[in-house]
Amino acid sequence: MTATRATGEREEVVLVDERGYAIGTAAKARVHHRATPLHLAFSCYVFDGDGSVLVTQRALGKRTWPGVWTNSVCGHPAPGEAISQAVVRRTLDELGLFLTGLQLVLPGFRYVAEMPDGTRENELCPVFVALADGAPDPSPAEVNDLRWEPWTAFRNAVLADERDVSPWCRAQVRELAAIETSDGRFPIASPLELPAAALLDL
Repeated sequence: MTATRATGEREEVVLVDERGYAIGTAAKARVHHRATPLHLAFSCYVFDGDGSVLVTQRALGKRTWPGVWTNSVCGHPAPGEAISQAVVRRTLDELGLFLTGLQLVLPGFRYVAEMPDGTRENELCPVFVALADGAPDPSPAEVNDLRWEPWTAFRNAVLADERDVSPWCRAQVRELAAIETSDGRFPIASPLELPAAALLDL
């Protein structure tokens, strides 16, 4: 089956206040700058059946952190879109990949990061894990490269600061490692723990 990719035209993100409530929208193409407002996003770590995680290198033409290695997929729910649906949509758009077993694991993750040119990320960014259903077929506009890596090796390298990854990926891996169980799983979080702006899942 051939994936149908989104064009990215006229995309909007959901702006949120400090309590996580939606307060408006902004054009995705213009939301990231030196004074980026707090907005809703997500990250997902996609695994295969052997315990490897899909690690991606951001396309060189990306507005933020071009060419940087990071987690499998990131994105922003559209206004009125359930965050779990946004994860599925964006994974298909970016990676040409279908998901199974999507699970919320870090519902309250938030971060701020600044690039050398002053451009900032400022996101409430719940984190999900999922299993890949098939092989990736990445969009060159989004992904420059990708590879499957054993989770334990990737996690340990990030924790030891031996792996150069995006600032949000580094922080997320630390939080994932803190909740990871002895059998390599992550406790499933309740959607009630999501920011209020993302509670369309209920």
